[in-house]
Amino acid sequence: MKTVVLIPARYSSSRYPGKPLVPLLGKPMIIWVAELASEAVGKENVYIATEDSRISEVVEQAGYNFVMTSDKCLTGTDRLAEAAEQINADIYINVQGDEPLVNPSDIQKAIDAKINDMSSIINGYCWLSEDEEPTSVNIPKVITTENDVLIYMSRCALPGFKDPQNAPKGYKKQVCIYAFSAEELKMYQSFGRKSELEFSEDIEILRFLEFGKRIQMYETTPGSLAVDVPEDVAPVEKALQALHKL
Repeated sequence: MKTVVLIPARYSSSRYPGKPLVPLLGKPMIIWVAELASEAVGKENVYIATEDSRISEVVEQAGYNFVMTSDKCLTGTDRLAEAAEQINADIYINVQGDEPLVNPSDIQKAIDAKINDMSSIINGYCWLSEDEEPTSVNIPKVITTENDVLIYMSRCALPGFKDPQNAPKGYKKQVCIYAFSAEELKMYQSFGRKSELEFSEDIEILRFLEFGKRIQMYETTPGSLAVDVPEDVAPVEKALQALHKL
């Protein structure tokens, strides 16, 4: 089955304009992500989906494929749906452009999980570290059944508890690696707007709940850090230095 990685990269981010091009140890963040995706599927199967020529120029100079999309995409998944119309594949892996510490083996796990269950959306999660605050609105928390089927995601600290002795032993957080088919992306785009839950939480995968889609979560390696706001750059650079022994 033909698999491609699509990396949505929007320049006009409301929280962090120009975020895909922010330099991390001197290299644009989007290139860090593209290099890691290439380790999983090969450079020729990696595409950056963007609405801005400043991003496409950097991507092209680094030797990567890009797909131009409109500037009216509601979410990264909507941008993927647009890009998928231009790229023929059986499986589309969405790797977020702000995850420069993503593990290529976790991308491969998403591919394997999708091949084994083409009827489900695939999404990653890992456990929050001791340094991460469950109440942070920048971290989507994941609620699943005991066999890792998604029930809900929230920016609140979930699951909740009435009695402190019933507090969860840990919290799961979303890791933004997804696996879709072309039909699932078309379904998502056809909704034409953000769902009510998606709008409130600002978590795009929640739209699939409106279709009754089964979302199978899988556990990734810990230590994933995303760049959501400028304050995230320093800890991500520190983690990159430690990972690559720079």
